[in-house]
Amino acid sequence: MSSDKGRTRRPLVVASIMLATFMNAIEATIVATAMPHIVGELGGFLYYSWVFSAFLLAQTTTNVIYGKLADIFGRKPILIGGMLLFLLGSLLCGVASTMFLLIGFRLLQGLGAGAIQPVTTTIVGDLYTLEERPRVQGILSGVWAMSAVIGPLAGALIVDHLPWAWIFWVNLPIGVVSIAGFSLFLHETVSYRGRRIDYLGAALFCVAVVSLLVILTGVPPSILAPLGAVFLLSAALFLWQETRAPEPMISLGLWSRRLIATSNTATLLAGMALIGLTTVLPLYVQGVLGRSPVVAGFTLTMLVLGWPLAVTLSGRLFRAFGIRNTLRGGSVAFPLGGALLVMLTPQSHPVLAGLASFVMGVGMGLSSVTCIILIQEGVEWSMRGSATASNIFARSLGTTLGATVLGAVLNFGIARFSEGDVGQRLHGMLERPFGLAEVAGDPGAQNVLAEALHLTYLGVLVVALLAFAMSWLIPIRQEAGRRVRVR
Repeated sequence: MSSDKGRTRRPLVVASIMLATFMNAIEATIVATAMPHIVGELGGFLYYSWVFSAFLLAQTTTNVIYGKLADIFGRKPILIGGMLLFLLGSLLCGVASTMFLLIGFRLLQGLGAGAIQPVTTTIVGDLYTLEERPRVQGILSGVWAMSAVIGPLAGALIVDHLPWAWIFWVNLPIGVVSIAGFSLFLHETVSYRGRRIDYLGAALFCVAVVSLLVILTGVPPSILAPLGAVFLLSAALFLWQETRAPEPMISLGLWSRRLIATSNTATLLAGMALIGLTTVLPLYVQGVLGRSPVVAGFTLTMLVLGWPLAVTLSGRLFRAFGIRNTLRGGSVAFPLGGALLVMLTPQSHPVLAGLASFVMGVGMGLSSVTCIILIQEGVEWSMRGSATASNIFARSLGTTLGATVLGAVLNFGIARFSEGDVGQRLHGMLERPFGLAEVAGDPGAQNVLAEALHLTYLGVLVVALLAFAMSWLIPIRQEAGRRVRVR
């Protein structure tokens, strides 16, 4: 089971991957920009957040399943099948007449989107050597950065000049061209041996992960206990099923390998630190410093610049210092960026916030590309899809977990440092569209927010230190000529 590199036209396959990646990456930003307009037409504001949650839940849950299916049936049919499902969801989203229908079609979109990142990343691992891979991954990281800039602009232009359905229909021509590219230029030889699919394990995994993610994203206290029971029961049944299935959907043996376990844990912790940065930095810049949303966006743009830059340079760093030293040196950027966050005060300049964002982006770039490469080099072709998907799943779970934990720290800080009705007043401001500007004009609320954010930054620093420590436990041994052997 392998890719047929002789017949595959690698540059055109990469171009197809770029289109698929752009389509997937732009989805979040373009929809977020247009949703206020869409909900104004469809109504159902109470279900606003579920337009995003349905997509993310389906995408995150199916990442690992698609990785396993790509190992069984090959990358090409699974990727094309997932993209067709994504495009069908996009088409139906554009004709949704109610919020409930829109949420259902977004769920369908997410079910297809779950195939795109893990399978395309696996294809890159199949087609390119260790030395070549950082350059390609740098290009794909640049696509993510470009989508972060283009998405909001495209969303605003579509809402102003076209029916809002084009927010979703813009995916159709991009997806069709990408699918055509994979169909024509990607060739692989797959020896299908009639392997059995663990449908029960996949179903139990979906139930366990969805219930966990819903708990982490916030549920009313009245359903927290029943949902927690569903998670515990489904997780226990899943573990039981995977130990007895002849060909488990999620290989516990694979996930428990030291390389996979340490790389995925480091990725999970890095994801927690990263989401902590992206969620609280705009609160600081606008609410504490009193700067505009444009300035807040600039500070996060530095993260988007640091990430692909680090990925692009990683190949040179591998050759100059070795992959182990690159990983460990790059992991220093996490606590360094966290320390810069802790240094922020109400008198700091936004440039310091931007610098912290850039440094953490560099750390995330070096960590993500190195962990993916190590995992792909450490397993055979028939397990590469599953291994790659496990790392992408770890990052997604880390962002969800980080948003929950650090959000709780922020709310604790507001309650801890508030006196009188300041905390209640601050919460009221944060729930209004232009509330951050009001916070900046209210010294009492501003000081409470600054103290609470400082506590949250300490939380980010702790998580960053844990990610740094975990990166040193990843088993790598350098050999002559800077080649890598995974232990």
